[in-house]
Amino acid sequence: MLEEEYELEYFRSNGFVRKTCRSCGAAFWTLNPDRELCGDAPCEPYQFIGEPVFKPHSIDQMREAFLSFFETNNHTRIDRYPVAARWRDDIYLTIASIADFQPFVTGGVVPPPANPLTLSQPCIRLNDLDAVGRSGRHLTCFEMMAHHAFNSAKEEIYWKEDTLELCSNFIQSIGGNLQNLTFKEHPWFGGGNAGPSVEVLIGGLEVATLVFMNLGRTKTNHHPTMIDGKDYYPMDLRIVDTGYGLERFVWASKGSPTIYDAVFPEMVSRLMGSAGLEHLLDNDEFTNILGLNAKFAGLIDIRGEKLVNLRKKVADSIGIGIDKLEEMITPIEGIYALCDHTRCLAYMLGDCIVPSNVREGYLARLVLRRSLRMMGELNLDEALSDLVLAQMDTIGSDQFEQTQDIVRQIIDRETEKYNATISRGSRVVQRVAKTYIKKNEPVPLPEMVTLYESHGIPTALMREILTNEGADFDLPDDLDSIIADMHSEAESVEEESGITRYQERIGGLPITKKLYYERPYEFEFDGIVIDYFDGYVVLDQTLFYPEGGGQPSDTGTLVTSENVVRVDEAIIKDNRILHKIKGGVLKRGERVKGIVDEERRWSLMRHHTGTHILLRACKEILGPHIHQAGAQKGIESSRLDIRHFSHISPEEAKRIEIAANHLIMENIPVFVKVEDRNRAEEKFGFSLYQGGVPKGKDIRVVQMGTEVQACGGTHCRSSGEVGIIKILRIEHIQDGVERIEFSAGLAAIYAMQHLQDIVTEAAATLSVQVEHLPQSVDRFFTEWKERGKIIEDMELRLADLSLKNLTGEEMHGVEVVIRQIDLPQKELINIASGISNRKGVSLFISHADSLRVVAGSGNDAVDAGVIVKEICGILGGKGGGKTGLAQGAGRDVDAIPAALEKARELISSMLNG
Repeated sequence: MLEEEYELEYFRSNGFVRKTCRSCGAAFWTLNPDRELCGDAPCEPYQFIGEPVFKPHSIDQMREAFLSFFETNNHTRIDRYPVAARWRDDIYLTIASIADFQPFVTGGVVPPPANPLTLSQPCIRLNDLDAVGRSGRHLTCFEMMAHHAFNSAKEEIYWKEDTLELCSNFIQSIGGNLQNLTFKEHPWFGGGNAGPSVEVLIGGLEVATLVFMNLGRTKTNHHPTMIDGKDYYPMDLRIVDTGYGLERFVWASKGSPTIYDAVFPEMVSRLMGSAGLEHLLDNDEFTNILGLNAKFAGLIDIRGEKLVNLRKKVADSIGIGIDKLEEMITPIEGIYALCDHTRCLAYMLGDCIVPSNVREGYLARLVLRRSLRMMGELNLDEALSDLVLAQMDTIGSDQFEQTQDIVRQIIDRETEKYNATISRGSRVVQRVAKTYIKKNEPVPLPEMVTLYESHGIPTALMREILTNEGADFDLPDDLDSIIADMHSEAESVEEESGITRYQERIGGLPITKKLYYERPYEFEFDGIVIDYFDGYVVLDQTLFYPEGGGQPSDTGTLVTSENVVRVDEAIIKDNRILHKIKGGVLKRGERVKGIVDEERRWSLMRHHTGTHILLRACKEILGPHIHQAGAQKGIESSRLDIRHFSHISPEEAKRIEIAANHLIMENIPVFVKVEDRNRAEEKFGFSLYQGGVPKGKDIRVVQMGTEVQACGGTHCRSSGEVGIIKILRIEHIQDGVERIEFSAGLAAIYAMQHLQDIVTEAAATLSVQVEHLPQSVDRFFTEWKERGKIIEDMELRLADLSLKNLTGEEMHGVEVVIRQIDLPQKELINIASGISNRKGVSLFISHADSLRVVAGSGNDAVDAGVIVKEICGILGGKGGGKTGLAQGAGRDVDAIPAALEKARELISSMLNG
């Protein structure tokens, strides 16, 4: 980044001088001409611990001081966004205040909600997960106070000079001394954007970053700037992107040993008491070491270096032994981390994230299980749900959409799963350890990642078990952070279709007029052929809905004066709609009449509208956290996948179905309107985005009572037109996701008639009235079970009788029985086991139903598995098993005599040694 980007009038006119840090070599601006260090870690330790650099502020006081300051400086205060980034399809969690406005505002697609604006945005970043509690400053969950300005060619709000002045004035307003302030030059790039930035430092702590985002990776006619080996081009917008760390400001205002003592004083005290460590707070040596540890630990990067090496650096810096430091610091680090993690979970679960094995749910489970592990290590006499709810109360329950009752249910259920995982997973780790010990190889990192991800084994438990088993391994101290990095961003999916090769041709055609939005309840239209190629027709306008949003495309016919062709599918590409046809060829310029299959369209509309109705019913019955995880509409049935923390019970399914049909009977009008994205988000929130995030400044909003979604599908005019909804089945398709399959309208009637036919046929088979069917089935089932027990007992007696009467031949002093006995396999196993119990050897071939082979051995010299494998091969099949008992199958009945003879040879050979 060019030096002149930082040669600003604000610095010159206010007496700042540009210096070069003698430690890191970075340029910085200061009012102190004698200063030699930039003020950033690790160039110098914290100066504010014990000597606050601001007036004392609580979290609430500091947030209000910031927002009020910028409001008085002509900024509009806006509400925070959720920590679940529902408006993004590339990240799962809100990682910065600017993420609220990406990609549509920063890309110039939509205007900002206000300009300039200020907010305090809760953010979650898990890339430094393992440093939390240890460094004294790291948090997974923090509030980024910010002021943003979006400058364009049409409107200049403010840029660098005013940003620096606002920052300095705010710091002075809370008691900061500008003589202690440094502005460190730090070019910024990320997420496809870049620009000059300055880090704001005071007392050795970075408290804010001021980014001047003016470059992007999108190629323009302007001269590029090379950053990190890539070309960046000037953007149409120039964005003031600032981030002030609320918790860091509070910490620096209190001068406490760590950020956790400043931000969570009540929770630290509570957890110290619960862990039985409150006596340490009255220990002068402990508090002194704690302060020194925090002062020097802040200079160290936890990522990328062994924890033991970091501990040694800190121990050497403060002049005590590493063992003593470990003993005193480790428990308090766990308490600090729990303070952070429980607040992180309060935001995650309060903003309706459901723990699962995918997306943001995976990250919530990661934090939750780390918390449970730490609580176990500290022997805390607390429930995690109580701690998280306490954090919600501190933040303010009105900040969250989710109820505390459901948050408690989620955490308690996850706690049960965690305990089961630990019990089961310990045995899995032991097996893995033994496998690699046997191979004389270290346990590889991918194997340990699999243990973590697939089996949920915490790193501390994994390390303990592998060590106890004597396995060789190298487990990174920051494995949780590595895993979190892997799961924090969505994978981009490249679109592939048969029409991709026609991209340039399609892009040159006029945009298709979408009559299916203008006239959704009509089924005939006139159009003109714009282009035809490879079985695809493009018209100037169409009523055919192209597949999208889980709704299949319309089908029908196109009629010309000379031809009638069938439309099997409609596809949208770059706002051009292609009709895949068969039965003929159309010519450019031809006039056509299009006829959409009416019954199919109505069924699709009922099922699509029914999906919205069912989602609303699920929210009413199960809670506000319900979010669509996928949907597929059909003609006879549809499915809706929802995120939920437990299996939907039969009783809940009934209530959901009743609630859905109540909405139908209310005959609620369905309003479809194209709205400005900002206005829609402001009115309806981010639950708009159930089926993905549509692009563009304007979005199509479908509203039916309180259920509002951004949706591109076709819908009924009112909920009453859906007719009826019948839930067919509910499946648990993956952890945290339930699938509801249902039918709507006439398809629901047909489904219910089919179920009625099944019931009627079953009743007729049992010769009972339908209303007596449950009792009759129960009676027959009970009798069947009892008869089964009688049959099983008789089979055992028969096997015992056969065994007594069965004599074989003697081979080398051992009883050997080899013959064909056409009995069920189960009985053969019982007989073979009986012969083995009297130290004999047996092989039986049965053709009672299919061709089966069973062998048993009570003699160490004879391996039943080897025998069965060989005999089944002769019979044209496969088999095997253990040394004492084996079984298999074959196909060649004619080979039975040869197989029996071969068995006799094998057994004799084995007994003969």
